[in-house]
Amino acid sequence: MNKLFKINELDNVAIALENLKKGYSEQGITLLSDVPFGHKVSLENLHKGDDVIKYGNPIGHLISDAPVGTYIHEHNLKTNLSDINTYTFNGDNDYQPKKCDLTFDGYIRSDGRAATRNEIWIIPTVGCVNDTVRILEHRFSSVIGDECDGVYGYTHPFGCSQLGDDQENTRKILSALINHPNAGGVLVVSLGCENTNVKTIKKYLGNIDENRVKFLVTQDCNDEIEEGMALLGELYDYVKKFKRQSVSLSRLTVGFKCGGSDAFSGITANALCGSLTDRLTSFGASAVLTEVPEMFGAEQLLMKRALNKTVFDKTVNMINDFKEYFFSHNQQCYENPSPGNHDGGITTLEEKSLGCIQKGGRSVVTDVLNYGEACTKSGLSLLTGPGNDIVSTTNLTCTGAQIILFTTGRGTPLGAPVPTIKISSNSALAKKKSNWIDFNAGDLIENPDFNSTTDNLLELLIKTASGEKTKSERNGYRDISIFKDGVIM
Repeated sequence: MNKLFKINELDNVAIALENLKKGYSEQGITLLSDVPFGHKVSLENLHKGDDVIKYGNPIGHLISDAPVGTYIHEHNLKTNLSDINTYTFNGDNDYQPKKCDLTFDGYIRSDGRAATRNEIWIIPTVGCVNDTVRILEHRFSSVIGDECDGVYGYTHPFGCSQLGDDQENTRKILSALINHPNAGGVLVVSLGCENTNVKTIKKYLGNIDENRVKFLVTQDCNDEIEEGMALLGELYDYVKKFKRQSVSLSRLTVGFKCGGSDAFSGITANALCGSLTDRLTSFGASAVLTEVPEMFGAEQLLMKRALNKTVFDKTVNMINDFKEYFFSHNQQCYENPSPGNHDGGITTLEEKSLGCIQKGGRSVVTDVLNYGEACTKSGLSLLTGPGNDIVSTTNLTCTGAQIILFTTGRGTPLGAPVPTIKISSNSALAKKKSNWIDFNAGDLIENPDFNSTTDNLLELLIKTASGEKTKSERNGYRDISIFKDGVIM
């Protein structure tokens, strides 16, 4: 088997499929130095200033000559990215989803929304009541039976002493969690004197179903644990009424996220998710792609797929506004990837980005969402937000996504409030961390049969949506985090 993998016919670098030693030779390419697993090697004589091409697109330029067989990484490759760019609209794209015959066994809420879980969520409005939430979660978990998929509290340190956008972000995220369809019942726990109190949070919730959402103000109670348990009992009686039924897969909203990527993420796991995205959006389901900084350098490929001029303009604003966020903190918007990405063979941000956006496949971009905004349109939506794993998965959850597909080349146990399917980009990770990984896309390196592998991933998606637990659910990993950028009083 060849040990150097060329992704696109236009590429002038290949990826090492294992640790290769100096002098290794294959198809006329002889390595001039050791090349680690997942890292790049030049396939032709390249010169200082030349673009390095991967995924058929530039990922940076050389700062020194690189003859055939040269190891390419941060010592000789630098980003091409700069500050604010101008973009040109290339015309509308057609999106006409077909009829969907596929179904999953889910729940239909009283407002008509579909859900993949029938859980009770406990949401604190302020960090001061986090331990109250944990006690209630622990005690009531021993009470429920099979009619409920679990009781889960989502603690955080915010909700008070915040100003401006920070306070607004907290309220948007908390209200979106309270309104999420996977939560059949919700207990909102408040201290009482915080900025984001019950009276305030109600303004963000819209029409409130009093059977589904209960409020506990702990400063008003003689015994907040006793009263909380009573309210949870009422919610449990309500939640038990919901039963799984056949639901069209077109009713799903699926979030996509990558974390701890390696050089194979864009070839296997992310590309596989792109194939699945194309399947899902073709029959009217919704897919959501986030991590705006990891679109830098690849954003024009997404802009070419905008449904119309309105979506194109929203995409441009999303990219440029996030760059301005970096500049406002005196930071470059094209910093190199994280140490984990770097160790996995990714050198520049555009290399990371080109791999990252593979999760969007070739789907038409039908909408661009603000941070914490609900997804309401079928097709592929872009979601404003950073790349941080916990912030991103929380953000995706708050779009209404009932399930998340999370690709990784390095591994992470992280779980979101909704089922989070972990997809490994390489087989070594899947074998080493079988307690974290739900699906191995690494087999695509040796057998690039995307159609059958997409079938298998779609089958897992349907099983998970129908109640089969992910590894993160079995392990009890469920976390939230809120995007912060402001003043704390």
